[in-house]
Amino acid sequence: MTGGEVAGILVAVFWAILVSFLAVVLVRLAQTLRATTKLVADVTEQAVPLLADASATVRSAQTQLDRVDAIASDVQEVTSNASALSTTVASTFGGPLVKVAAFGYGVRRALGRGREAEDAPRAAVRRTVIVGRTVPSSRRRKQKG
Repeated sequence: MTGGEVAGILVAVFWAILVSFLAVVLVRLAQTLRATTKLVADVTEQAVPLLADASATVRSAQTQLDRVDAIASDVQEVTSNASALSTTVASTFGGPLVKVAAFGYGVRRALGRGREAEDAPRAAVRRTVIVGRTVPSSRRRKQKG
């Protein structure tokens, strides 16, 4: 065997090892591609129904928001009506009620003064002037005698 033949055999052996290594790599790559394809198919299978459910949920939420908007506008209308009614009632009954209460207070006060006049003569009311304002003196208590 000559040196050229030995070199040819060595190149053939290294070539066979390289081809075997490349074949193993290609087989593993094919397995990985198959697994990836299966995974993508499974994800697509599950994602489509999930997207449909999400779309239905969003539509339902929009419907509920429309209902809440209608309720809020109705509540606003009721609030404005209640405010108008309150104003009307206050202007209609408020003035006369205040007048009746003032009349009742005046009658009680007048009757109370009549009793005081019988019990003792009324003292003169003293007032004190402070910085341009008139301040009534403190009330005097009735003395039992």
